[in-house]
Amino acid sequence: MIDVALVHYPVVDKNGRLIAAALTPTDLHDLARSARTYGVERLWIVTPLRDQQRLAQRMLGFWQKGIGAEYNPNRGQALDLIRITADLDEAVAGLRDLAARDPLLWGTCARSGLGRLGLDRAREILGGERPVLLIFGTAWGLAPEVLDRCDNILVPLEGMGEYNHLSVRSAAAVMLDRLVGRC
Repeated sequence: MIDVALVHYPVVDKNGRLIAAALTPTDLHDLARSARTYGVERLWIVTPLRDQQRLAQRMLGFWQKGIGAEYNPNRGQALDLIRITADLDEAVAGLRDLAARDPLLWGTCARSGLGRLGLDRAREILGGERPVLLIFGTAWGLAPEVLDRCDNILVPLEGMGEYNHLSVRSAAAVMLDRLVGRC
């Protein structure tokens, strides 16, 4: 079982300062579609900001119950995976309750040198008894305190050169394909 968390706090800005990042509706749409495509159980949207939680709920309502549901029912099916939580602890507890066991927390980070868990080994572990919560950060990535509490940090995705700054929705799609896609 694999769940995904998109963390908006605590994350860091380009200067390494702790911030709360704003929701991006495109991230929610695209991540939900990737999650649905790759069999993710739930997509946890983590933000303590009440206005951002309301924004997410409003968007979900439009696509799940409003005119958007009639216009594009597939979008609502993907967005059904979303759970909005105030913090990562709430997401972990929710997954623990649903799976009846503690999940493994796997962090992601584009910075080289932090990744310890290779994708081949990660795929082997995914077939085990414990659920996995795959954690992505917005802005410039997960804050150190989030990475510190992870059981593992996946090796970063690497492109062809020095530039390595994918959007979170692109990175999540690539990571999910590499972890659970059909090769």
